[in-house]
Amino acid sequence: MQYRYTLLSALVALAVFSCSRDPARQTESATATAAPSSEWVDLLDADLTEWEMYNGDALRGWEFRDGELHASGAGWDADQDLITREEYDNFELALEWKVEPGNSSGIFYHAQRDPATPIYEAAPEYQVMDDEGWSDPLEPNQRTAGNYAMHAPEGAEPRPAGEWNSTRIVVNHPRVEHWLNGTKVVEYKLGSDDWKQRKAAGKWADVADYGVATSGHIGLQNAGKVVYRNIKIKEL
Repeated sequence: MQYRYTLLSALVALAVFSCSRDPARQTESATATAAPSSEWVDLLDADLTEWEMYNGDALRGWEFRDGELHASGAGWDADQDLITREEYDNFELALEWKVEPGNSSGIFYHAQRDPATPIYEAAPEYQVMDDEGWSDPLEPNQRTAGNYAMHAPEGAEPRPAGEWNSTRIVVNHPRVEHWLNGTKVVEYKLGSDDWKQRKAAGKWADVADYGVATSGHIGLQNAGKVVYRNIKIKEL
C-alpha cells in the first residue's frame, strides 16, 4: 500500500514538473486567463516628445509651461499645426482646453501628413472656439464641438472664453462621437451615405481626400490662441 502511494505521488509530481517546464503550456494558460486591456497614454510632457510639426519643420508656435500647451494664435494658414508622432485608428482621446475671446482652433483625427494639403482639408475636425465672441455669423456645423462643416453639435454647452472645457473624441470605425463637458453632442459614421451626402453638399465637396483615411495622427491647430492640458489617449 505504501509503495502504491509513493509511486502515485511521484507520477503526479512528474506531471506537474513537466507542465511547468513546457513553455507552450505556460503560454496557453496565460492566454486563457489574461484579459486584454488598454492603458491611457499621457501625450503631454515638457519636451513634447509625443508631438511634431505637421509640416516636418522644427517646433514653432507652441510653448509648454506649467503643465499646459499654449498656441501662439498664428492663423489657419500659418502652417504651425502639431500632430502626434504616432498614428491611431480606433481610440478615445480626452483633453481639456480653453480659448481666448474671439479665437478658434481645432482638434483633428486620422490626419495624414501632406505638405501640399492643409491639415484641415484632409482630416475631420472637432471645432474649438469662442462661439459667442466670434466676429462673423456661424453656421450650426461650425460651432464648438461640431464636426467642422459636416455635423452640428446638439445640446453643446461650451463654457465662456477663458474657462476650461473638457473634450472626448471616440473613434471606433466607422462610428465617431464628440463629447463636450460630459455630454455627447455629435455622433456619425465615417463613409456612410449620410456622411457622403453632407460632404458632397458642403465645404469639402471638391476635396477628394477629405475624411477617407481610417487611421492617422491626432492634430492640434495653431489658428487662434488656445491652451490645452491633460491630453490622454487610449487605443480601442
